[in-house]
Amino acid sequence: EEPENRAEAFKTRFRESGWQGVWENGIYDFHHFHTKGHEALGIAKGHVRVLLGGETGKTVKLNAGDLAILPAGTGHRNVGASGDLTVISAYPPGQSGDICRSVQDVPDAKERIAALPLPETDPFFGRSGPLFSVWLKTF
Repeated sequence: EEPENRAEAFKTRFRESGWQGVWENGIYDFHHFHTKGHEALGIAKGHVRVLLGGETGKTVKLNAGDLAILPAGTGHRNVGASGDLTVISAYPPGQSGDICRSVQDVPDAKERIAALPLPETDPFFGRSGPLFSVWLKTF
């Protein structure tokens, strides 16, 4: 599948699944997390190594076609990417991607994250997607 079509496919599937705030860009090269929303990251083109879980977390490589779901509070940072990296991202209804760099900067971060509801749909497969079985096993 062509990268441009992959980007449009991610955008379409996210919107059809009810996810919002769809944007196209990359992943910041500084450590950050979100307290106001869970985030879906669709890699439309290129590849990226992402440090997940904070500065002492685990680095994973995401390639074109991959989809990552980051629960609110999950630290992430681009630690190396191809020059053609294109990421499509979205958030569940009513949620957004605030940019928080440290818990000290957001004193109520834990409360904000705890108050967020789980997504009602899988961002790619809608109500019948695998997100819920994985999410509920993990949390």
